[in-house]
Parts: sequence; C-alpha cells; structure tokens
Amino acid sequence: MLDAGRRARDLEALAAHGVDVLVVGGGVTGAGVALDAAARGLTVALCERTDLAAGTSRWSSKLVHGGLRYLAHGEIGLARESARERAVLMGVTAPHLVRPLPFLVPDVAGRDVTALAELGGRLGDAVRVSVPGGRRSLPGTARVTAETVSRLVPAVRPGRGGVVFWDGQLVDDARLVVTLARTAAAFGARVLTGATVTGVDGEQVSLHVDGAAVTVRAGVVVNAAGVWAQQLAPGVRLVPSRGSHLVVPAALLGSPAAALTVPLPGSRSRYVFALPQGRGLVYLGITDEPVTGPVPDDDPVPSPAEVEQLLATVNQVLGVPLVPGDLVGAYAGLRPLVLPESAGTVPGDATADLSRRHLLRWDGPVLTLVGGKLTTYRAMAAEAGDAVVARLGRGARRSPTDRLPLVGAAPA
Repeated sequence: MLDAGRRARDLEALAAHGVDVLVVGGGVTGAGVALDAAARGLTVALCERTDLAAGTSRWSSKLVHGGLRYLAHGEIGLARESARERAVLMGVTAPHLVRPLPFLVPDVAGRDVTALAELGGRLGDAVRVSVPGGRRSLPGTARVTAETVSRLVPAVRPGRGGVVFWDGQLVDDARLVVTLARTAAAFGARVLTGATVTGVDGEQVSLHVDGAAVTVRAGVVVNAAGVWAQQLAPGVRLVPSRGSHLVVPAALLGSPAAALTVPLPGSRSRYVFALPQGRGLVYLGITDEPVTGPVPDDDPVPSPAEVEQLLATVNQVLGVPLVPGDLVGAYAGLRPLVLPESAGTVPGDATADLSRRHLLRWDGPVLTLVGGKLTTYRAMAAEAGDAVVARLGRGARRSPTDRLPLVGAAPA
C-alpha cells in the first residue's frame, strides 16, 4: 500500500540510511527505473515533486503501439523494440491494463491512403511476428468491406471499404504508472511524493519535503524528470513537443468500436486518431507542436490552431462534421524529445521529424534517462539498470522485468 503511514516510514528510513539508487521523477520512466533497480536487489527511493503520473504520463494517447510510424522513417530497430515491448506488456507484465484495439483507415480518406496503410500494417505484422511473444499478441492487417466500416465507426460517410490494423490500448496511463510504483514498493522501493530534489553533490542529495530541507545519501541518482530533466542535467539538449487531444461524446461518432485513423493533410506518416474510451467518450489526437521558452509547471492546454487542425482532419471522412461546440474536454502533454548532438535546431522547425529514441547519459553521479516513449519504458529502465549496476558493482546484472507481472496481473 502507498499510504501516508508508509510514506512517513519511508522518508524516515531514507534520511537515516540512504539508498543505492535515488530516482527523480514519478512518471512512467521513473517508476519503471525504480522497479527495475528494486527487482535487481538494490535499495531504491523514488522522489516525485508532486504526484505519480502528474506530468506527461497522464496526458498520453493511452496507446501501447508497435511503431508503424517508425517503419515509415526507416527506424526498423525502434519499431522492433516497440513491438517487443508491446508484446511484453500485453502478454506478461500488464495484460490487465492493455487490450487489443482495431484501427480503421476508411477508403473515403483516399484509396492511396488505404493502400499505404495496408502496406504499413503488413510490414508491422512482419515485425510483430519476428519478436518474442508477438505472433499471437494481435490479429493481422486486413481489408474490410463497407459494411464492416459502418459497423466499426458508424459516423464515417459511405465508401467502398477500408483497412484495419491492430495495436494496443491502455485502460489508463496513470494507472500503469501507479501500478509500477506499487510493484516497486513491493520489492522494497521507497516511493515519496511531494519530495523535490533540489541538488546533487557527490553522494549527497538535497530534498525539499513537507516544507523542510532534507539531505540523504545515494550511490547513484537517476534523473527521469522528463521535460524538466535539464534542471539536473543542463547539458542535455531537449526540445519539448506538445501533443494535444480533444474529448467528444462517443455517440457523435456512432459509439465506435475501432480507432478511426485519418492522415494529416500533407503528411504520409502522421495521422489523427479518434480513439474510443470507456464512459462513452472518444479522444481525438494527436498533435506535435514545438514548445519554446521555459517549460511550464502548469498543465499545458491545446492551442486554438490545434483544435482547428484536429477537427478539420477527422471531419474529412465523417458524414456529419464535428464542431467546437461538440467538445466536452481537451488535454495536452509535453514530450521530452532529445535533440541530436549534430543538430543545430529542430529539423524544419517540426518536432514531428525528431526521432523518439531515448538518451542515457552520465554527468558525475547523475544518470539522465530522457526521451523515448511510454511503450518502451521497460526497455529504457532496463538499460538504465544495467548502467547503475555497472557503476555500483552490485545488484543483478540482468533485468528481470520482462518476466515480472505487475501488481494486479493474474498469473498465467
């Protein structure tokens, strides 16, 4: 249990004894690192300045995806890693939190669009069956009839059919983060929310907790603070990108059973999705807009231009267009994209062109892990765990998390 009593005991023990690994940031990356290190037998503290999943990790598309877009950019390795980690989540670690979701690309979006989607889907299928556990994790890509299109997404205007490919959908992204933290706590990790790391000096880590300054010892500090990572690692080059979603009643799209997929005008690799959720809602997303200036502490919000872009894109294939008055909500999150060392600026001033690869970098006792994406959090955490074990000279050399069910997962 992660309750006030445990938090008080963990804070007292951390101040008295220190830890092998102190993780900064309670998003999916930080929670994944805390679990990986604790499962290797190291003593661990996870420090989050506000609450678990308070930042980017609660504002995602709620997808566990295999990386079709990476195939379009020729990033085969990243696509394989995504497909492998999706299979691990769906088959081992969190089958209770991830479900298969069909994605529909209707012919009314353009026959060339569906031809490209079919090709991409079948390439994705080939990647999926090449990774452990991937063969039976999802159905294959298929052409579907006009009747099937109407059944899956009734709001699509009549056409000749479409293409369906499959991916994974999270029940809730914040729930995954909390589940990771609870699982780490079961291995002895000390999970401390409301604990701000203000500085690192060798093995001495300065915290601000409950209005008081606290100094603790840590063998290694892992900086998993996402878009705020530069506060501990100023030399890391980050380009935050805002991804925005709109929330509409599912009834306006005929209560869809599949994710409607519409290409963004002018792009062959970016799509707008209408993603069915529970509680009678659909999320429309996602945008990819560069964010300039200091990273705000407040939750970001979609811009009017993003609202217009998302509605205009999905309306291309709907019988009855959506209007701003149909929205019942909106949200946005900031992605911590890593700018390559060789790049002077964002390519073409578009964060969509940046790779979703992560960065692992030592600065003294601080190991910064930033970038990547939700789907590959476990692989990123395992790589960080390898580096920590090598630095400390103790702990299991191989990560066990690819075969470790999270709290709540039923045994096979």
